[in-house]
Amino acid sequence: MESYRETRLQMLVFVFGVFFMSVCASDTFPKAQNVTWNSINFKTMLTWSPKPKDYSYTVEFYVIGQSRERSPHCIRSTETDCDLTTKLKDLKASYKADILSEPLLGVTSDLIEHPSTTSERFSPYSDTVIGRPEFKLEVDSDKRKTTLHVTDMPTALNNEKKERLSIRDVFKDELQYKVIYRKAKSTGKREKISKSSTIELTDLDRDVSYCFNVQVYLSFRSTDKQLGEMSHIQCSPEGNTSIFEDYGPAVIAGVILIIILALSAIISTIMMCHRRRKRVKNPGKEGQPLNYL
Repeated sequence: MESYRETRLQMLVFVFGVFFMSVCASDTFPKAQNVTWNSINFKTMLTWSPKPKDYSYTVEFYVIGQSRERSPHCIRSTETDCDLTTKLKDLKASYKADILSEPLLGVTSDLIEHPSTTSERFSPYSDTVIGRPEFKLEVDSDKRKTTLHVTDMPTALNNEKKERLSIRDVFKDELQYKVIYRKAKSTGKREKISKSSTIELTDLDRDVSYCFNVQVYLSFRSTDKQLGEMSHIQCSPEGNTSIFEDYGPAVIAGVILIIILALSAIISTIMMCHRRRKRVKNPGKEGQPLNYL
């Protein structure tokens, strides 16, 4: 009977101990929150929170449906970000990542499974943000054609020879540029899509200044991710424009009307002055009665 009570007491202690350890482990290793993919020009970072105090994080990433991998720099780390730029080798694949909350490096734990948080789906080819392009303006001598020379910006990726890849190296024929342009003194906008990095615009008025913006356009992406960041605005120099282009018909018509009215007033004044002089020189003739034959 006594041994039965001791055995039962030991079982209760064991169950309580396991329960206590699981509660403590849950409190000690909170799950990662706000797990986010941040990627621009294929520089891809996975970020999360909160900053750990007495525990660490391990990142496991994987192509959906395939085995998991780990980055050596993101195992038992106290950082809240992980650079996966060089690890996501299949750019068109869809990836997910698990953030595991684990003990600090060198500390053991009795937990069989550690708390974890899974990221959203991410595909570098379809989701990375494309940055702001740079371009140069060239205006032809006849002032009727303007050419934009856009620089295919570099990415964070390298080829097998460790050479930096540009966005054209990655997207090839799917890379396009969208140009938005307008007259410098107008709000009306026009657009042009080009597959070339050298973009010629020939529908421009001569000697008129135009302003241009350029951004990458990827038609195969979802609508909210088709356009890259907008470039800084650049305007072509203004030529020798006519008075009509500078001020507009309405202003010019008003000025002409004022000139006509002013001239009419001057002419009327001159005529009145002339009549008065005539009267002063010949005062008797106007006062004499008419002679009847």
